[in-house]
Amino acid sequence: QVQLVESGGGLVQAGGSLRLSCAASGLGFSSQIMGWFRRAPGKEREFVAGITRSGSNTYYADSVKGLFTISRDNAKNTVYLQMNSLKPEDTAVYYCAAKRLGVITSAKYDYWGQGTQVTVSS
Repeated sequence: QVQLVESGGGLVQAGGSLRLSCAASGLGFSSQIMGWFRRAPGKEREFVAGITRSGSNTYYADSVKGLFTISRDNAKNTVYLQMNSLKPEDTAVYYCAAKRLGVITSAKYDYWGQGTQVTVSS
């Protein structure tokens, strides 16, 4: 059974940092494209960052480029999202997702985690 379990969310002041983790099990992690998405209150889910199977290529939404960093450790079956200089508008539930094929920035992923809440106070 495939499981994606996010952790690392919480409450942080504007300008602070958080590191999210997503531990995967039940799938061939190194063969999966991994992505991070978020859904803010009253808004649609949006792509945040994505990473190729080997980790050699990464992709970001314009709103987080230069502030967030996605990485992965295939030996630990884990993908990370380092978030720096957080802003109140980054407040959302963050989800990790996995798929074998397809466009990294597309929301058409095969597997999703349950999400972790990130709240940035002003």
